[in-house]
Amino acid sequence: MSILAWILIIASFIVAFVGLIYPIIPSVLFIFLGFIIYGLFFSFGELPWWFWVIQVLLTVLLFSADTLANVVGVKGFGGTNAGIWGSTIGLLVGPFVIPFAGIIIGPFIGAVIAELIFSKTSFFKSLKAGVGSLVGFLTSIVTKGIIQVIMIGIFIFVI
Repeated sequence: MSILAWILIIASFIVAFVGLIYPIIPSVLFIFLGFIIYGLFFSFGELPWWFWVIQVLLTVLLFSADTLANVVGVKGFGGTNAGIWGSTIGLLVGPFVIPFAGIIIGPFIGAVIAELIFSKTSFFKSLKAGVGSLVGFLTSIVTKGIIQVIMIGIFIFVI
């Protein structure tokens, strides 16, 4: 039974890392699912209150890093709020419209189109905002990946 538990825990952590690339998958929920599976199969008593507090704080940091990376990426390259919204919409829609490549192309195209339509900026400035959204997205993947590794590392340390 413990082998099944560990298979489920590891599988939930793997899905969490897939969620870094496909943001439609709520990666942090799968990390918590792994913790809950551990508690159900073994014992929640092994996961003290401070463990849960740290995990919640890291989750807040994870969401903040995700949002901040997008904002800094687009704004840092001269984009506006329209570019931020376009990038976010492109990030969610892109993988469905263009499988695999849509995750990279979607935020770029979304930011460029939003800048052109709503901010009425030049094509070059819109392209720059698109590059910023791509940089923000890639920075977000790395940052969230590091935070997720820390979350899982604390879990392993505690158990």
